[in-house]
Amino acid sequence: MTWRMPSETAPHDRIWMAFPPRDSALGDSEAELDEARIAWAAVAHAVLDFEPLSMVVAPADVRSARRYLSSEIEVVEAELDDAWMRDIGPTFVHDDRGALAAVDWVFNGWGQQGWARWGRDSLVAGAVIRHAGVAAIDSPLVNEGGGIHVDGLGTVLLTETVQLDPLRNPGATRQSVEDELARTLGTTHAIWLPRGLTRDSERLGTRGHVDIVATIPEPGVLLVHSQRDAAHPDFAVTREIIAGLRETTDARGEPWRIVELPAPEVLRDREGWVDYSYVNHLVVNGGVIACGFGDPADDRARGLLADAYPGREVRPVEARPIFARGGGIHCITQQQPSPQPA
Repeated sequence: MTWRMPSETAPHDRIWMAFPPRDSALGDSEAELDEARIAWAAVAHAVLDFEPLSMVVAPADVRSARRYLSSEIEVVEAELDDAWMRDIGPTFVHDDRGALAAVDWVFNGWGQQGWARWGRDSLVAGAVIRHAGVAAIDSPLVNEGGGIHVDGLGTVLLTETVQLDPLRNPGATRQSVEDELARTLGTTHAIWLPRGLTRDSERLGTRGHVDIVATIPEPGVLLVHSQRDAAHPDFAVTREIIAGLRETTDARGEPWRIVELPAPEVLRDREGWVDYSYVNHLVVNGGVIACGFGDPADDRARGLLADAYPGREVRPVEARPIFARGGGIHCITQQQPSPQPA
């Protein structure tokens, strides 16, 4: 049996999310937890205008969750440590007959981060797979959904500081990672970014997820985060990444058309340099759920996303409370593609 991960622009059956649980890293107080839950719920309700949504909720939080969530949202009970569904959930793929299956990666708290707990989160992918009623593909690779992007034609974007992280995959090589992704995702051509954004490389980050840096809106096109302010450390980082990508091709051997998505004008928050990124959006059926930052650059980014995804409505959602906790809209969501006709 062979498997292939489709592009995120392929039709979906639904989106999966996880509800911020009590006693997580998402809030040290009732007010902070409430802020997180409001932000997650706003994304969920934006998705509902385009396609169904299932929310994994810890059993102890089901009653609380219903105060935040529409009755249209399916609640699936499973224990949680955190709520970053892109990373703790499975990666859905098609088999060679077009039926749906899902990869269950190993999850170890973004490389055994000292602040993270992952005993319950490491079991979430299996719970989602069972609820979806699809075949499970077990993988020994420590990997997160935010650490990969594909075009559905064989290309995969990766980051050296994630899949080759010795606290994720000790002894791994580019070749061993590429072989496992070929087996599970059907990819044939890997593009390795040297690193991720500055804040994401610090203590509370993922050590460099690609989904905040670059994505593939259609074959042959890259949307790439571009920091234009020389005062920000990501000015040099994104210049290096963009220059490197210009030297690569997709799986067909075609050069990329690179579209730069300028960063918001805000450079810092209370914690330091921000990694606010419009790249970290979610594609849904007929739409794009985009990160909004209350920033002068929001409208420009919305226009660029509309150009990149013609025919889809771009729906901005306030993302600052999500980024303050370590990620964005793409990070808290996971698409379940529709089966393909045989």
